[in-house]
Amino acid sequence: MGAVLALLASVSWGSGDFLGGTLSRKAHPLAVLQASQGIAIVAILVVAIASGDLGASGYLWWGILGGVVGVLALACFYTALAQGTMGVVAPVAATGAVVPVGISLLQGEAPSVLQLLGIVVAVVGVVLASGPERGTRADTKAGRQAARRPLLLAGIAALGFGGTLSIVAEGSHHSVIMTLLTMRIVNVLISSTLILLVVRRPARPGRSDLGSLAVAGLTDAGANGLYALATREALVSVSSVLASLYPAVTALLAWRFHHERLRPVQVAGVAATLAGVALIAVGSSS
Repeated sequence: MGAVLALLASVSWGSGDFLGGTLSRKAHPLAVLQASQGIAIVAILVVAIASGDLGASGYLWWGILGGVVGVLALACFYTALAQGTMGVVAPVAATGAVVPVGISLLQGEAPSVLQLLGIVVAVVGVVLASGPERGTRADTKAGRQAARRPLLLAGIAALGFGGTLSIVAEGSHHSVIMTLLTMRIVNVLISSTLILLVVRRPARPGRSDLGSLAVAGLTDAGANGLYALATREALVSVSSVLASLYPAVTALLAWRFHHERLRPVQVAGVAATLAGVALIAVGSSS
């Protein structure tokens, strides 16, 4: 069950990231983040009241830490998605899965041989799926720098996402709902502060974008919740890798709606990623 929840989290994350990145191509990423996470707060608060989790304890510092790390990672990620090729940026950001894997192994988790092999194959697949970032703009020094910028931002986002996965896993031991709610509140507070003090007058999403903002915020929050539940049912080292397969969803949506094309090396990466998932699933059932 844990593997299924983690895979559902990857589908939810991939869809939300596509929408967030698409919106960030016409509005400032911080404005997109502020609006989408604000909508998510309302939805999560309703769930928290209905479930009676408002009285939970022990989650607060994990939620605050996750919110700080998460908002910085998302801001870098949305900017990278807006400036680069989504089918390239998303897999690079997903390599952050090695952070919770490493932490969980140091804490004593013991995946099976097949699971470890699957983790390695899946991570290699993600790296291959990033492919070479090529194009006419890379023919000059300025062009090469412009081409590398989204990849650098994606790398920073990867570290942030990896850290957030570990933080959410810890917070879920106390309260999944309240950890997610605290993270979203911190996200909105930080993005609002940066807009007020640094950006000042950012381009904002329009009324016609309200539906996309809602889906982006809710799928992101939902993915975190699904992942948190997955860590209760399966090893964190396994759940984090399965939940980090969202680039396939983002790349597919970018291919369908933005007409992005995958190169042979990226196709090979997707195939390797799927093979890694299969090995993890077999190892989980053995």
